[in-house]
Amino acid sequence: MANFFTDNTDLLFHFNRLQLQEAVEILEHGYTEAAQYNYAPTDYQDALDNYRKVLEIVGDIMANTVAPQAAEIDAEGSHFADGKVTYAKGTQQALDQLTQAELMGFILPRRYGGINLPMTIYVMAIEMTSRAEASLMNLFGLQDISETIYKYGDDAQRQEFLPQFARGSSGAMALTEPDAGSDLQAVNMLAYQDETGQWRLKGVKRFITNGNADILLVLARSEPGTKDGRGLSMFVCYGKDGVVVRRIENKLGIHGSPTCELQFNDTPAQLVGKRKFGLIKYVMDMMNGARLGVGAQALGISQAAYDEALRYAKSREQFGKSIYNIPVVANLLIDMRVTLESDRSLLYAACHWVDLRAKLEERVEQLKAEGKDASAENAKLKEATRNAALLTPMAKYVLSENANKITYDALQIHGGTGYMKEFSVERLCRDARITNIYEGTSQLQIIAAIGGVINDIFADWFGAHEQQDIPGNLESLADELKAMRILFLDAVKFVTENTDKQFQSVAARELVEIYSYLYTGWLLMDEAQENSRKLFIARRYILGAAAKARRNAEVIRKELYADLLHADEILI
Repeated sequence: MANFFTDNTDLLFHFNRLQLQEAVEILEHGYTEAAQYNYAPTDYQDALDNYRKVLEIVGDIMANTVAPQAAEIDAEGSHFADGKVTYAKGTQQALDQLTQAELMGFILPRRYGGINLPMTIYVMAIEMTSRAEASLMNLFGLQDISETIYKYGDDAQRQEFLPQFARGSSGAMALTEPDAGSDLQAVNMLAYQDETGQWRLKGVKRFITNGNADILLVLARSEPGTKDGRGLSMFVCYGKDGVVVRRIENKLGIHGSPTCELQFNDTPAQLVGKRKFGLIKYVMDMMNGARLGVGAQALGISQAAYDEALRYAKSREQFGKSIYNIPVVANLLIDMRVTLESDRSLLYAACHWVDLRAKLEERVEQLKAEGKDASAENAKLKEATRNAALLTPMAKYVLSENANKITYDALQIHGGTGYMKEFSVERLCRDARITNIYEGTSQLQIIAAIGGVINDIFADWFGAHEQQDIPGNLESLADELKAMRILFLDAVKFVTENTDKQFQSVAARELVEIYSYLYTGWLLMDEAQENSRKLFIARRYILGAAAKARRNAEVIRKELYADLLHADEILI
């Protein structure tokens, strides 16, 4: 039988080289939970064995239950009648099976019915889910909502809501409004307290993924008279209490995931955390987790598209031979494979820092509560926070843009047949398109990443790699990365010394891309020293990235974007 974990050699490669010892030790409270739960790990190796078993279960479900129904789910879509949303038959079957396998509390602590897994393992599960059927990720992958309640809710809220998630209750983030898309500071949904002190919500939310969910996290304006993010708070409510689904959207792709317009009619709600922290802290934290999920979704779609393209190329004969043996087709497949593997390296590097940051936050808070010195852990936390804050939007940007390219190329390899609905690649192209739009467009990811890039936060890491002993077969690639580093530093200097702030803003994309090439390139160099096959991946990636970096630097140096000053003349 197929298995989307054990049959993916690159995913296995990354699993086998995980370095999560510190994060897992904190997550498992020094492995003391084994005394309370007989299924809790007793040490790091035991934890890894547990993670492998869980991922094998996910891989089995996705390969043998979900993937065979993906086309039917896409064709059927979600149903909306009499104000009620119903999932496609295959979607509901998948959710039922995941619930029975106790996989809907992936990252929740055991005391709330979860299985207490780190974010990295959760993201691997999301990747496999998305490879099987991309829209299912939008239901399975919304477990980040439970994490928000766990981190910022009070004890009563944790006891009330978290076990429901673990038992399979669905959740949704209700953030966007008709006039507040990317600009969440413009949210106007009213949150008010009635005469009894009960919080209530009134207004409309739009484009809400899985908006028909049982439990909703809602961003609303709790401070009368405010107009910016400081007047927004986070609330949790039940979807059945005064919430009306007005419509579901007719979308290009991810048909199995209903996207809803919601009307809140004085809906009773509970304040999560502190007033006025809804956007500036809680949503930002929740969005970071969601962005990793979308990166994994993009990667899963990319994997599925590559698989389809490779299979078709080997079976399709033209000019008396398989098109796999036509050099231009084989070259395109190699480019797809290199992009796929480099994307995976970037994603799981980001996950490493996200896991470490989250667990160090818990450790620092615990030490402070016990009156102990937390300075060493706090220093590590600052580093993890800084790295995660850059790599999360960078990974989301790079992987979602690449998913669109990989699916485009996969369809091209299929030729005219790929344009027909009988072939999965057509669906994958449609599903990929949303990944660089929702949870923050690519442009917003660049804005989120540029601060860390300008500040060159990986300078020491790059320097250490440049100083290390490089095997002879990798020396030329190291030289390319060193040259790219000089290009980057010169480009940053040029941009920061430019007094035109508009130019600095639009040049951000070029800088973020060069930095991503550098970081990913050195990741692949590390991998190539562990696995000889990775040398081919590193070589193709770094040589291609070097050419693109030179173009990016040239665009900046020649001030290509200076024509923005003449936008009104050009855009007639």
